[in-house]
Amino acid sequence: QVQLVESGGGSVQAGGSLRLSCGAADFAFRYHCMGWFRQTPGKEREEVATIDINTSTRYTGRFTISRDNAKSTLYLQMNTLKPDDTAVYFCAAHPASCPPGGSFEYWGQGTQVTVFP
Repeated sequence: QVQLVESGGGSVQAGGSLRLSCGAADFAFRYHCMGWFRQTPGKEREEVATIDINTSTRYTGRFTISRDNAKSTLYLQMNTLKPDDTAVYFCAAHPASCPPGGSFEYWGQGTQVTVFP
């Protein structure tokens, strides 16, 4: 059974930084596209960034996604955080190529990120 566990969330003041981690287990991490998504009440789930098996990324440019295949861990470095970044952040995995939108096969439970004004 694929397991994805997010960590590193918490509260930070606007302008601060935070690094999220996603530990993966029970699947071939290096052969999966990985992604970060976020969701807040009243909004649709939003793709933050993705990184494929060749480390090519798909993101808006605000945050930096990376992966450590040796540790089967996905990261999201978030700098200059804004209150609008407040959300539950989810780690996701999909076999082989990165899928469009939020159609990833496996999902973690999420970690809360709160950015104070």
